[in-house]
Parts: sequence; structure tokens; C-alpha cells
Amino acid sequence: MKRRFIYDRVVGPIVALLTQGITPEKIALSLAFGIVLGIFPVLGSTTILCAAAALIFRLNLPAIQLVNYLIYPLQLFFLLPFIRLGEILYRAAPLQLSLAQMLAMARADLPHAVASLWLAGAHAVSAWLLIGPPAILLLYFLLSRALRRVAASSGLRSNTAEVA
Repeated sequence: MKRRFIYDRVVGPIVALLTQGITPEKIALSLAFGIVLGIFPVLGSTTILCAAAALIFRLNLPAIQLVNYLIYPLQLFFLLPFIRLGEILYRAAPLQLSLAQMLAMARADLPHAVASLWLAGAHAVSAWLLIGPPAILLLYFLLSRALRRVAASSGLRSNTAEVA
């Protein structure tokens, strides 16, 4: 049941993109950006970031947004580690709040939460800026290799030269 759901919601649409003539490399870049931008540590910003990346780099907008939405739980999972890494980078005192407490603050009084947590957010963004670009490159490399194999095993032709 789970396998079918994952295939129908994730794998199937990606294979469909391959059959539409979109290159494995372009799909891999769309997925890599969707994953890494999807964990950007500012809640509510990832849809706009993914759309901007799709427009700037001429990526597949449905693919990047699909991954962005699927990755959302990881954004919450990585929020506190990004804050902690940022605190280490800036040698700042650790924030004494849990993720649940931060989310409760945001739900109760968003302007107050933003005012209280802006420095922690800046630390998290700084940490993401260190990790994000190399992660996009690594994911692109791994995903493009995997998608080229999928395309080859499916009998699909890639009209691009081998990258990296």
C-alpha cells in the first residue's frame, strides 16, 4: 500500500516527466532545488523560493513544487539543527525553546514571535547558506545519475551530453 502511494505520488510523476522529453539532468536539478529550498529555515518562504528558482534557472515548476511540498516535514525537522549550527557559527547563547514552543509562539502571536525569534532565524539562515549550495550540487549529481539510469532502463533517450 505504501509503495503504491509513493510510486503514484512521487516516482510516477518523475517518470512521466522523462517520457515528456524533459532531460534527466533538468529533472534532477529541479528535484535538488526543491529538496534543499524546501528545508530553508524560514517557515512560509519555500514556495516562493522554489518558484523563483524555477523561473531563474528554467526548472520544471511542478516538479520543484511537488518536492517542496513533500519535503515540508523535513523543514520542521531541520529547523532546530540549523538554529543550533548558526549559534555555533556566531558563538551565540543557545535558544532555550523547543520547536513546539516556537511554533506555539508563532500561532499565538506571530508579530511577537518574529520579534523574539529573528536572531535565531538569522542564525538558521546563515547555517543553511553554508550547507544549501553544496547540498544542491551533491543532490544534483546523485539524482542525475539515478535518473539517467531510469531513463536508460525505460528505453528513453536523453538528448543531452553526459554531465559531470
